[in-house]
Amino acid sequence: MSVPLYQAKAELFRLLGHPVRIRVLELLQDGPTPVRDLLAAIEVEPTGLSQHLAVLRRSGLVSAQREGTSMVYALAGGQVAGLLRAARELLTEKLSGQNELLIELRGEKAETSG
Repeated sequence: MSVPLYQAKAELFRLLGHPVRIRVLELLQDGPTPVRDLLAAIEVEPTGLSQHLAVLRRSGLVSAQREGTSMVYALAGGQVAGLLRAARELLTEKLSGQNELLIELRGEKAETSG
């Protein structure tokens, strides 16, 4: 029995619902990255990062390859980067609207105090 599309989407967003996972995906947009570099860029314990990487790997969003003694992670496909770009655009629109409201509120405050 297949899962409804809306449920699959909800699961994907739940999977992405942790800041460490989002940060890992952002860092991997620059190309394959060894775990040691991910650890240096993210303030998280090694065991915590390992757990988040395992979740991302099981979900198919990232791939892992051993290079010598290091594990190197990479985005599994270009669509992940597109999703992160879309999230940035949505946040930009949202925050832009809030900035316009703040300007309006400040204008009202200046009118009432002047």
